[in-house]
Amino acid sequence: MKNTNKYVKQYFEPTGISADWVKKASIDTPPVWCSVDLRDGNQALIIPMSLDEKLEFFKLLCKVGFKEIEVGFPAASETEYEFCRTIIEQGLIPDDVTIQVLTQSREHIIAKTFEAIKGAKNAIVHLYNSTSVAQREQVFRRSKKEIIDIATFGARLCKKYRESAEGNVRFEYSPESFTGTEPEFAAEICNEVLDIWQPTSEDKVIINLPVTVSHSMPHVYANQVEYMCKNLKYRDSVVVSLHPHNDRGCAIADSELGLLAGGDRIEGTLFGNGERTGNVDIITLALNMFSQGVDPGLDFSNLPAITEVYEKVTRMRVSERQPYSGQLVFAAFSGSHQDAIAKGMKYRVEKGVDTWTVPYLPIDPADIGRVYEADVIRINSQSGKGGIGYILETQFKLVLPPKMREVFGYHVKSISDHEHRELLPVEVHDIFMRDFVNLKSHVSVGMVTYQEVDHDHVRALVEMVVDGETKVVSTQGNGRLDCISNALKQITNIDFTLESYVQHALEEKSTSKAASYVAIVANGKAYWGTGIHTDIMTSSIYALVSAVNRMLDKGELQ
Repeated sequence: MKNTNKYVKQYFEPTGISADWVKKASIDTPPVWCSVDLRDGNQALIIPMSLDEKLEFFKLLCKVGFKEIEVGFPAASETEYEFCRTIIEQGLIPDDVTIQVLTQSREHIIAKTFEAIKGAKNAIVHLYNSTSVAQREQVFRRSKKEIIDIATFGARLCKKYRESAEGNVRFEYSPESFTGTEPEFAAEICNEVLDIWQPTSEDKVIINLPVTVSHSMPHVYANQVEYMCKNLKYRDSVVVSLHPHNDRGCAIADSELGLLAGGDRIEGTLFGNGERTGNVDIITLALNMFSQGVDPGLDFSNLPAITEVYEKVTRMRVSERQPYSGQLVFAAFSGSHQDAIAKGMKYRVEKGVDTWTVPYLPIDPADIGRVYEADVIRINSQSGKGGIGYILETQFKLVLPPKMREVFGYHVKSISDHEHRELLPVEVHDIFMRDFVNLKSHVSVGMVTYQEVDHDHVRALVEMVVDGETKVVSTQGNGRLDCISNALKQITNIDFTLESYVQHALEEKSTSKAASYVAIVANGKAYWGTGIHTDIMTSSIYALVSAVNRMLDKGELQ
């Protein structure tokens, strides 16, 4: 590509770190979660949410289990202010939920912010100003000292207004564009703010370290977080918060490594909605922890319902490949994947396995409200016999013999390929019933009278309809099905061999139907048929007749 020399490193690698976080294998405890859907997420929408839509989303966030929710920038617009007042005045904030409001370091804005949270039992006032080299030089054109003065001015005002505020008000400070700020300067400005707020173990302060724009690989951000954790004053009384954006597609990795490096808290959004490429997706981050046996403390057990509300109020669409929540993320079209999943599911039942180790599925879809048959096995021209057989077995109780599963698999794939589309489970079942079950296209069997000749032989008088003409055939065999087989050979003048015969009940009831599967071989080719009937002998005859009809459909006449 051209113009590569246009781009230079805009991040700073801190010195004097140990990078001990690299030795940690996993995140063992969940962070404090803060949803910023109603602020970051809302400001990123083409059409911002209405008051009613924000109220619906707020209630959803509370139901999911968020204990800290940034509800907006109330001094920025009347809509933001009205929403904040509405949830307070209508008593919609649960006692264990803290609302968070954003403010710039300007007195009239801070005053309006404290006015907006009046009456809230618990609130966080989130003060921010930009600190990066690019912002200092290009936007504000101010020195480091002048940038610190902006932050400390706001910190003093927040402290002043809190003295007369109602409820429990805590503070948060963000050096916005942290990742483009020299680590030493970021620590300096944060410590200046902390010296004003004087945090204690009972009155902790949140220091938020936003990846306002992602400039580096995730390990660099983790090193920056570690540096801050080691150089912030009052560390035991400071909650280190992470706020990654996704410009490089690294927001999840930034968050996970940042937590390993000492972060205590995550600010993010459902499905990662936010400016540009978005914020960190809290659903993915939380379910990553869940997949490692860590309870994230958020309830995503009905992810389809959460998705439905999100898409309705934001007018955004969750991608089919969005981790965990996308419609196709648990879907397997590949034949080998389907086969492995089907066998893994069966293994769990056979062995009574409690832990989740099914191939290709990082978590149990049922744990987040997904349905195996509808979500996991999807049928198209790339599907295999395992997946197609799994659909028939789990949804329709039809347990095809392995060789028949292969034949039917190719049959279904051919239809899907010809029609250039995915086939629904009910369509797969309809194809099976149409093309393999109780077939009468050329030959059908009517009344049959059996007579035992001796211990090993049976004679039968078989009524048949062959291409619309009724015929009666007298035959003999070593059993009832063999009698019917010999009658079919005689009437069709085709020599075939009964190769396979399998049957099972469709339900565990005495009155349930039976399914029989028969394979015959003629001229070196195998043909399968299925019979379904309440009488097991009748189902066997139907299966044999179906196999013969499939053979005749292929033109095996002599």
